[in-house]
Amino acid sequence: MIKSIKRMSLAALLLPVLVSPINGLEENFYQQITKETPEINQNTLSYYEKYYEKISPLINSLEEKGFQVNDLLQDPRFEIYEGIRNKFKHSAEKKSPTLEEYKEALGYEDKKDRIPDFINNNINQLKLSEETYEIPKYITSAIIGIESDFGDNLGSFNPFNTYFSMYANNYKKEFATTQLEELLIFCKKNNINVFSLKSSYAGAISYVQFLPSSLNRWFIGNDLYDMDNNILSAANYLSHFKETTGSIEGAIFKYNKSGLFVRTVLDLAKDAEEILSRDK
Repeated sequence: MIKSIKRMSLAALLLPVLVSPINGLEENFYQQITKETPEINQNTLSYYEKYYEKISPLINSLEEKGFQVNDLLQDPRFEIYEGIRNKFKHSAEKKSPTLEEYKEALGYEDKKDRIPDFINNNINQLKLSEETYEIPKYITSAIIGIESDFGDNLGSFNPFNTYFSMYANNYKKEFATTQLEELLIFCKKNNINVFSLKSSYAGAISYVQFLPSSLNRWFIGNDLYDMDNNILSAANYLSHFKETTGSIEGAIFKYNKSGLFVRTVLDLAKDAEEILSRDK
């Protein structure tokens, strides 16, 4: 008897287990091998593996220009934001048809209450920026207040991930490619780990919320998170575009191409000036 069992094939020994529906064993076995395993494999794919086909042209383009990004793409902090397109579609500018609604979306009244303290706490640097770049301190303060809530809100995204996400989702691919190149240049120049940065969903960075191309051209200083540097940088940017457009309104529009944004900056600056003049 024992010898006959030894001569039986492994398949013959397992056959009763595979075909017998005892306690649902047959069903559970096949569920495991046909359903659960593929799902687990899919979930364990890295973003790099999952999106490689979509981002490979960008990787090749970067490598041709001397940017090596493969190590960054295989870093566990790399991810693709799959809903990135919707963030742009539901921006405050897009979902606010009136100035009042736009201001409400930005928390205007809170910013109006806080801007006097921001100006008083940074008055020396604001005066320096005003003297150097001829941009009113109230305008510079309003920009920083609206863009980053006076430095309290840096965003919850990472710019490297943001630009790869835009490319992978076929959204603003040319813009994403340009800004990604600028980001890598900025990080290399300043010895910054790209994953240490926070940004908006559009990849805007620091208290002034500069895109990487603006960081490379108009940011003053080396420390991204030094408020003095940010004050000078905002004034530097506005000064350049005031000269090229011929007006402060034109310069603010270059910062954010929205008439609602321009009006809100000007109103906040005016409110700040009136409050501080009254308090003297």
